Amino acid sequence: MRVLVPFGARKMYEVGYVVALKESSEYKCKNIIKIIDRVFDEEKLEIAKWISLKYFCNLSDAIRLLVPPGTSTTFDKIKEKTEKCVYLNEDIEIDIEKIKSEKHKKVISFLIDNKNAPKSVLKEMVDVSDAILKTLEKNGLIIIKDVHVSRNPFVNKKVEKTTPLELTEEQKNVFENIDISGYDKYLIHGVTGSGKTEIYLQLIKKVLESGKNAIMLVPEISLTPQITDRFLSRFGDVVAILHSRLSPGERYDEWQRIKNGDARIVIGARSALFAPLDNLGIIIIDEEHDHSYKSENTPKYDAKEVANQLALMYDIPLILGSATPDVKTYYEALNGDINLLKLEKRVSKSGLPSIEIVDMRDELASGNKTVFSRKLYYAMKNAIKNKEQIMLFLNRRGYSTFIMCRDCGYVMKCEDCDVSMTYHLDENRLICHYCGKTKQVATVCPECGKKNIRYFGSGTQKIEAEIKKYFPEASVIRMDVDTTRVKNGHEKILAKFRDEKIDILLGTQMIAKGHDFSNVTLVGVLAADSSINIGDYKANEKTYQLLTQMAGRAGRGDKKGTAIIQTYMPDEFSIEAAKEQNYTKFYNTEINIREKLNYPPFYDIIITVVSGLNEEAVKTEANKLYGLFKESFSPYNPVPAPITKINNEYRWRILIKDNIDDFKIQTLYEIMSKYRKIQDESVKVSIDINPNNML
Repeated sequence: MRVLVPFGARKMYEVGYVVALKESSEYKCKNIIKIIDRVFDEEKLEIAKWISLKYFCNLSDAIRLLVPPGTSTTFDKIKEKTEKCVYLNEDIEIDIEKIKSEKHKKVISFLIDNKNAPKSVLKEMVDVSDAILKTLEKNGLIIIKDVHVSRNPFVNKKVEKTTPLELTEEQKNVFENIDISGYDKYLIHGVTGSGKTEIYLQLIKKVLESGKNAIMLVPEISLTPQITDRFLSRFGDVVAILHSRLSPGERYDEWQRIKNGDARIVIGARSALFAPLDNLGIIIIDEEHDHSYKSENTPKYDAKEVANQLALMYDIPLILGSATPDVKTYYEALNGDINLLKLEKRVSKSGLPSIEIVDMRDELASGNKTVFSRKLYYAMKNAIKNKEQIMLFLNRRGYSTFIMCRDCGYVMKCEDCDVSMTYHLDENRLICHYCGKTKQVATVCPECGKKNIRYFGSGTQKIEAEIKKYFPEASVIRMDVDTTRVKNGHEKILAKFRDEKIDILLGTQMIAKGHDFSNVTLVGVLAADSSINIGDYKANEKTYQLLTQMAGRAGRGDKKGTAIIQTYMPDEFSIEAAKEQNYTKFYNTEINIREKLNYPPFYDIIITVVSGLNEEAVKTEANKLYGLFKESFSPYNPVPAPITKINNEYRWRILIKDNIDDFKIQTLYEIMSKYRKIQDESVKVSIDINPNNML
């Protein structure tokens, strides 16, 4: 249970969790002030304990995943939304003919026909004032009271009811090979546009008919309106949605709908796994390769691992789906640990898009210094002329990637982070994409005092300006973090692109997955190399996935699609494999590299990051930890992290490669317990197993 308790010498109360009972305690105890509610059961508590052990966090950190959004530390942070509602007083008999005032008669007649109505609606429909309603209430004819109103994120959605589609032979084969009666693990490896979502919908229908409920995970970045619409149109009000773009109140109300049993299907990002859904019958993880399933904040849990633990606990199937599976997942599937089911054909008649690679070195050598290769330029001209739509991908937001003095080489960096700041044209400011700090653009170099300041690299803002310059006849809309900050920003941009037939949608990674526009025939990738040189063992995997997923947005209707990929590194195997849309070729090369270098899935990577405001203290503590790790593991020497400073905190890291099992996790815990007794409290330590971000 969740309780309110007095804690320490302070007069304020804290929220606590009762997880077990003891007959006695060595501590002086105080009385619990109030029992708030029961927010998790024994099974969910077991999951929290498992997360705490597996991902090196406090049990309280894990428990906070299980409580309603926004209420983990403050009991009354989110209030229920209420509104005034007007009711007829049914305890008295009302003779409408005896009412003299015409306006009073109008109100009573309306309520006789409608039973009750929100006060705001009644005032609008009958055109009466507060004073009239107050008089009727005083005379005992009506009752005005506060009623709970659910903050419904779908309130403005208009969706038409749909029925299941007829499955193709491939889809039918996959559907029939999934057993929903008990635990098993399946990977649906289906090319883009092969109809994975329809299989998910029909599996969930089957689960609901058996009396059980379902969780459907999609990556936060691609939680598209299209997915939501498909589920709402198929299943209606039993669908609840949980993701960070909802307001705190909407998330809280959706959580309550799930808890009360009003919702039987939960769609959401990784946190949806912890929704209070009873009688769970299936968990589906779409785009299972996506890095957003791994949390970068404490607890640093992997949603796929947690989902597998839940599936084992409830004896239900876990379905993973992707056109570009995670290398580790595919390795397990080939080794028989996961059932591998394939979809090799698109549902549409157009088939897979053709992919062309453009070597930008040749473009430069021939005098083309624009961001558009000649091939892409003429393909865009042709698509615009034919009233077909285009999607352009660049994984950098802002106007310029960095600003540098051409005389002395000084780069404008964030003072609190060891990274260059990005220039944003709209704000005419430099912004750090790590801590959010902003500052004015310097016109004089602070290092040498000269004025030879230049802008390097291209972000989405700059590309938007270039599109308007070279394609003045075309309409363009931009989708990145900057343009989607407002509520429902994603949805508004995508709806505008679809409904207003905007010629070009330009965006970052958020346009690469999950979108299905039948009139998009051309996809352009402007800088395919940006994800290769990121200092991460997953660089080639991320590159292949991004290029394949992005190319898959083209030709999803009846028209043939084309993707043009611009690169300075055309011979990279991940780019070549993406061109051929050959996952097997990519996987075979990548898995050989991983095996030789002792990377996952052959070994686990444990990154320990020591951080703090004092660089010398951080270095000392990193070496102290290194000495303890050496007793049981073979760690690499502690070194400054690739990004040595974030938010004014210095960062050192220790890397360990090992096969981590329960015994070694326990060993790590014992080492950390030993270290805590001698730790300098001015530094922080975090441990992450198989992180997505090695920086």
